[in-house]
Amino acid sequence: MEWLSSPEMWIALFTLTVLEIVLGVDNIIFISILSTKLPAPQQRSARRLGLVLAMVARVGLLLSISWIIRLTEPLFAVAGHDFSGRDLTLLVGGLFLLAKSTFEIHESLEGEEGRKSDKVTASFASVIFQILVLDVVFSLDSVITAVGMVEQIGVMIAAIIIAVGVMLLSAEAISAFVNERPTVKILALSFLLLVGFSLVAEAFHQDIAKGYLYFAMAFSVFVELINQRIRRRQPVHLKKAY
Repeated sequence: MEWLSSPEMWIALFTLTVLEIVLGVDNIIFISILSTKLPAPQQRSARRLGLVLAMVARVGLLLSISWIIRLTEPLFAVAGHDFSGRDLTLLVGGLFLLAKSTFEIHESLEGEEGRKSDKVTASFASVIFQILVLDVVFSLDSVITAVGMVEQIGVMIAAIIIAVGVMLLSAEAISAFVNERPTVKILALSFLLLVGFSLVAEAFHQDIAKGYLYFAMAFSVFVELINQRIRRRQPVHLKKAY
């Protein structure tokens, strides 16, 4: 615990915590959108459990650093491209995110109102399972970033716990903001499409600078804020499958 008296470690803790929060925003958005499929009394529990699972996944991966390092070693090559365990995880997660976001946008704009309600409502277990799948993908990228920045596991775990704590406090506000504004919800889903595409590209070793992604998202949010200001919350209705 010598790092507690080191100013450098405290700076690293702060930097890593901020980074973990930034990397976790898309996770919060995804959890918020999925949780709305559940009955109102279960939505808050789903969001909190989803974030707790995200923390457990990150800490669990941190405690398996040797396994994380092996994930970056090539397993096989296709058309001259080496694929590691990390690449395959990012590929599957990116494709899942692309498919899920596209499906959600289609259901909100083109689907029939209450089409699934006559058959079955979304189950708590199915929503949590989908959240867990994305938690693992986002956690993998987050943990690899943490390992590259800091050497002390204690600092990494502390940063993750603090970041998840901040996300737990802000999850309700973000969820309410997104769900009360249908156009913002569609914009959030388009962000998830962008994140999914970047994960697939990264799996094929085509790195896209995160700065470009964040700038595109920030500019889109700026345009949407102007939209919201002009329309003064003019009613917009999205279809709900459940």
